[in-house]
Amino acid sequence: MGKVIAIANQKGGVGKTTTSINLAASLAKLGKKVLLVDADPQANSSSGLGIDIKGRTKTIYESLIGEIKATEACVKTDYDNLWVMPSHINLVGAEIEMIDMENREMCMREMLAEVREQFDYVIIDCSPSLGLITVNSLTAADSVIIPVQCEYFALEGIAKLLNTIARIQKLLNPQLTIEGFLLTMYDSRLKYANQVAEEVRKHFGDMVFKTTISRNVKLSEATSYGQPVLVYDKDSNGSKNHLELANELIAKE
Repeated sequence: MGKVIAIANQKGGVGKTTTSINLAASLAKLGKKVLLVDADPQANSSSGLGIDIKGRTKTIYESLIGEIKATEACVKTDYDNLWVMPSHINLVGAEIEMIDMENREMCMREMLAEVREQFDYVIIDCSPSLGLITVNSLTAADSVIIPVQCEYFALEGIAKLLNTIARIQKLLNPQLTIEGFLLTMYDSRLKYANQVAEEVRKHFGDMVFKTTISRNVKLSEATSYGQPVLVYDKDSNGSKNHLELANELIAKE
């Protein structure tokens, strides 16, 4: 049965979607069968892997509200071993439609139960909020990766996310663990970046991944071209960092 990992941080701009795309692609490159679930209405993970979302009628939205099976929403990408369950702006309305559903926090867990056995890893790119879809994502997950950008106010909001995770562990998903904190947008030349990295490691110790994602222009360029960075520029630091992260994740199993 595949391991389900949510990538979550309600603070925007921390590299969450970039991590989701490139970790999924790197795991696939290393021979793992991977499904990337785009649980953000902005659908950036979908477009970042070259999926055209315009007019698409089989997405995570239709699957979550029970109109289609999860298998119908999975799309094979152009890359070996990598599938996407694309998102759509309609996902914004899903939270309203799910309000009256029985066990509404369990919708995504039940949805993914249909497909998780077909994959080694299921990566969920969560939206930058702590709404019902993100609660669903964390309830469905085995573990969560928390990206933390190496910039001022990096720890802002982390306490709120950790409180949400603790409540989900207590009420909905006692098996949920924190896979690790991932330092992103790191620039070793900047004093404050080193200070933030040191502070995060002091706070969370061994829960911080050894791999650090360096600030790298190729990462944002790759996304705009609808490619993972290891395809766009395999020799870039962004590519090397995410392959290193994928190897570190696999080694933890």
